[in-house]
Amino acid sequence: MNIGIPKEVVAQEARVALVPESVGSLVKSGVRVTVESGAGLAAGFADEAYQKAGASLGDAGDVYGGSDLIAKVQRPGEREIAGLRPGAVLVCLMQPAGAAETIRALEARGVSALALEKVPRITRAQSMDVLSSQATVAGYKAVLLGASALVKFLPMLTTAAGTIAPSKCCVLGAGVAGLQAIATARRLGAVVSAFDVRPAAAEQIRSLGASVVAQELIAQGAEGAGGYAKEQSAEQQQRIQAALKSHLAGMDLVITTAQIPGKPAPRLISTETVRSLAPGSVIVDLAAESGGNCEATRPGETVEVAGVRVLGPLNLPATMPYHASQMLSRNILTLLKHLLTKEGELRIDRADEITGAMLVTAAKPT
Repeated sequence: MNIGIPKEVVAQEARVALVPESVGSLVKSGVRVTVESGAGLAAGFADEAYQKAGASLGDAGDVYGGSDLIAKVQRPGEREIAGLRPGAVLVCLMQPAGAAETIRALEARGVSALALEKVPRITRAQSMDVLSSQATVAGYKAVLLGASALVKFLPMLTTAAGTIAPSKCCVLGAGVAGLQAIATARRLGAVVSAFDVRPAAAEQIRSLGASVVAQELIAQGAEGAGGYAKEQSAEQQQRIQAALKSHLAGMDLVITTAQIPGKPAPRLISTETVRSLAPGSVIVDLAAESGGNCEATRPGETVEVAGVRVLGPLNLPATMPYHASQMLSRNILTLLKHLLTKEGELRIDRADEITGAMLVTAAKPT
């Protein structure tokens, strides 16, 4: 059994699928691991660390052509797919909703592909949950981006020139990314408030020392499968926008994280609301890639509306690749141990609750 770890070729992707610590664990269990030279360098992991962990180094051809399973971060391009062995298994972030051509190419190549986004939200798969681990990174980094773009300090400061009041921060959406954003903004000294339609989120928000906004809009039944918020009606979204408008007008920093799996992000902030914020305020929209929570958001860009900066960052975990890779690697290692038999053989069981949920292509039944 040989596992291959290629270097990522997608622009701005600095993470690596497996770090040396995880490679060492696999090697000790009898698995051979081949790492493409330089695969971990951008994330802070030298080739020598992989060799010390027991891996072999090679070029892309060695990794793709000689591996039974490829573990990578982003889905492969045409050239990478062409290098995969027929019958091989691929584990990566697939973004399956927008990957129809990639999926067809993998099927034609005879490759079984497991999408990391599709790990089921069940107890025994919790340690494989890549979306949660990477959302933690995004929530943390969003606050740092916002703080850097602000024209103010975040914490209260007592100086020779007098006392400076702390900035006010509001986080919209209290999932994993939102809760991490709340905790980070609090640690940096901001006065934090937050909103989420799910009843269970209110207690989590308060537990982190933040206040709950628009409590009258928290709705029973707003939580869907896997703990995610359900899509709200157009009328409910309008009510949420109206209720948030007056509160957001007094904020210095707004972090939006609300997303619904497989659907466009809910629109929580209108351009009119953006204009009501004071000049110099900042909005960081973590839902930019799925349409944005803010009407003014442009994916991958920073725009300015009436003196308010609106940031639409993409792939924030890749901007903190060392720890993002560590967390991702632990998720993938747990998955690989689930897929391997006691004899060290790879088993893709479509009837398995975890494997079956993740499969987007299946080369052949086992």
